[in-house]
Amino acid sequence: MIQYLYIHIPFCARKCIYCDFFSIPYDEGLALGYITTVVQELDLRKEAAGELKTVYIGGGTPTTVPTLSLIRLIKKIKDSFALSPDVEITIEANPGTIDQKKARALSDAGVNRFSVGVQSFNDYELKLLGRIHSFEDVIKTIAAVRYADVGNVSIDLMYGIPGQTMDGWRHNVEMAVELSPEHISAYELTPEKGTPLYEAMSRGELEKPPEEVILEMYYHAIDRFGESGYRHYEISNFGKPGFECRHNLNYWNRGQYIGLGAGAHSFIGDRRMRNTDDVKRYIEIVKTDSLAIDESVEISCEEAIRESILLGLRRTEGLNIRGCREDLGIDLEPAARELIAKRLLESSGGYLRLTREGIVVSNTVITELFQKLTL
Repeated sequence: MIQYLYIHIPFCARKCIYCDFFSIPYDEGLALGYITTVVQELDLRKEAAGELKTVYIGGGTPTTVPTLSLIRLIKKIKDSFALSPDVEITIEANPGTIDQKKARALSDAGVNRFSVGVQSFNDYELKLLGRIHSFEDVIKTIAAVRYADVGNVSIDLMYGIPGQTMDGWRHNVEMAVELSPEHISAYELTPEKGTPLYEAMSRGELEKPPEEVILEMYYHAIDRFGESGYRHYEISNFGKPGFECRHNLNYWNRGQYIGLGAGAHSFIGDRRMRNTDDVKRYIEIVKTDSLAIDESVEISCEEAIRESILLGLRRTEGLNIRGCREDLGIDLEPAARELIAKRLLESSGGYLRLTREGIVVSNTVITELFQKLTL
């Protein structure tokens, strides 16, 4: 039985220039109908679930939706599913969309982890990215969540922003350390095709910092967060001991999960499924007591092995060599010998993991490892 639940709420106050996640402009009437539909989809999926260990409400920006609708959704989850005593219930929240009252109401309803989309503490960088909030809004939002007695707060940060300097990034890192959230995600800004950022960069209107500066930014985050008591447990993620994101760890461990909502993905049995990302069509289909699955793909043994390696090497712990041999039928060490010699991978304590140098070229390292393996 599946113990991990994801719910996608696609509404945003405004789409950021770099975002290629499925999201749409906020419309209150549509949002209210959408939450009603997700509540209905919960009933269609509850037979597949066991005792839930994590619930993750993501988007989009879930906190654009009225508080009472979010409370109704959380109550339905609690009424429909068994929850483990230490269940992790996360909601994503952007500064400017949540205040003390809303944070307290969501905390009282059962949310015990807030993931706040900070991205930067610099107003110029925020404006360039298309964010609706300011530095002041960030401080107010963190204070509001703390006021609600939430003891597990995560923030997202972004580096490699056009115009960003090393000193600017150091300032962002220091602000994060000063605020002392339990968890920090630090991502390099990536221009994805089809986004305004990609188009602007293609036209030469925007330019990211030089690669050597971006590399220095990443290493600085690793070192400074490490000095401040955060464990670097995944390529882009840092947590104080005991505050690693359990929901995302399930993804990186290739665990199964149920995804609800338009555009949501599920991994059940040996199949990966995706709901339609047409919100109105999603609502129409679920109203007929049917699942709105647009795509369902069976994962072959070879694909499962590749996924296990790809996801496992994202964790700084790495891949269990013996486990891969016994569970997947692959011998990692001979295939990794060259990459170990190049100091891009290391083998110690029964685990194969990326080195500090290997992490920054992880895609290349993993591709080379695949080529050496006989699958």
